[in-house]
Amino acid sequence: MVSCYASHGLARQAWALFAALRRSGALAPDGFTFSALLRPPPRRRRHRHRHPAADAVEDAGMLLAMGALAHGLVLRLGLLADVVVTTALLDMYAMCGGRVDEARWVFDAMAARNVVSWNAMVVCYGRVCGGKDAVDLFRRMLRDGSCSPDELTLASVLSSCASMAAANEATQVHAHAVKRGFHGFLQVANAVITAYGKTGFVREATQTFAMICDPDVVSWSSMVLAYAYLGLSKDAVHVFERMIQQGILPDGVAFLGVLSACSHAGLIEEGLHYFLMMTRGYRIDPNPQHLACLVDLLGRAGRIEDAYNIVVKLSCESKADIVGAFLGACKMRGKIELAKWAADRLLCLEPTEAVNYLLMSNAFAAAGAWNELAKVRSVMRHRCGSKVPGCSWIEIGGTVRTFVSNDVVLHQSTEMQQMMQLTISEARKEWNEDTTCDDPILVREWQ
Repeated sequence: MVSCYASHGLARQAWALFAALRRSGALAPDGFTFSALLRPPPRRRRHRHRHPAADAVEDAGMLLAMGALAHGLVLRLGLLADVVVTTALLDMYAMCGGRVDEARWVFDAMAARNVVSWNAMVVCYGRVCGGKDAVDLFRRMLRDGSCSPDELTLASVLSSCASMAAANEATQVHAHAVKRGFHGFLQVANAVITAYGKTGFVREATQTFAMICDPDVVSWSSMVLAYAYLGLSKDAVHVFERMIQQGILPDGVAFLGVLSACSHAGLIEEGLHYFLMMTRGYRIDPNPQHLACLVDLLGRAGRIEDAYNIVVKLSCESKADIVGAFLGACKMRGKIELAKWAADRLLCLEPTEAVNYLLMSNAFAAAGAWNELAKVRSVMRHRCGSKVPGCSWIEIGGTVRTFVSNDVVLHQSTEMQQMMQLTISEARKEWNEDTTCDDPILVREWQ
């Protein structure tokens, strides 16, 4: 009965029945009882007047609170050696709120681990910690040798490689998948396409896609997003059209890829056509990312009033990216009054996000509104503190290294500065010895 309630999303009834079992004292719960109780709740059908995320957060919060109590009971009953129970605990901490520390504690305390346990921890790291820890754990799994990774492990690690743009790691995991015979799994192939697309290897992504016997909507969408991410907008549109010709029904992700490609390339008419196709032809409700692309398209076309009407009709919940796109359109067209309105709206939505203040500052600077710019900078310092510097990264020797401007933390920073000075010095010598530039401004800027 506990398993029946839990599998149908009736978590409260399952826990109430479990409490009745404990009060009766007739039977002691075993591993199967706890594995059923700690099962993550299934997705509910969307309620007409309630956002689906609210139900998900409520269910996850209740499961996390009750799961912590069950964790203590597992320790008291000596069930921590049961791999099924500990894997359920690990999965519960990973899925409900991303409690990485608690999940790792359970993982390290496990006497024996199966591939499900490794997969749960890899997925948890990939979702919460940005991917590096997931790749490191995958290396540990290979060195441990107690169990072999399956297609879910490889797909999760490839997704982590894509999130941190680790080209070398993505290539190695792909080679491991080919060696073990997992490259034919559709889930792995789709993850390979995404990883290669995010790391700039579009030819390898195309080759992987061509090797799929029966690509599904995820395969096509991954290819569209790969081209869009790399700025190959016409190729993204071409793949999207091929997808429709093959009879594959595009989903919201595919439309997001083609809309993003049209937005970045200035393909205004094509982007509006695809948006109408999505909403009217395929009856797909646009999410905030779709609407942000639409607002950007309208702004590029000079239809600021239409973009403004879209922003006004939307509620204030989770629409900061749409307002940010509208603010960028106002900056492009020099609409300072509408830019001020969008800036005030953006402050109400996310008052502590530094990137929003930077968007406002750039818009006011482009319009020459220096007083407004000074006010924004003052409010930013008050609410956000010091600005977090933007960073770049490069892969050296299989390791992704991040750095910022004037970074002196890296142990190679002295050698890097010396090499840069040497390069500049040699370039100046060649410029002085053989230059045909008569522009005094360019000469002064270079020297």
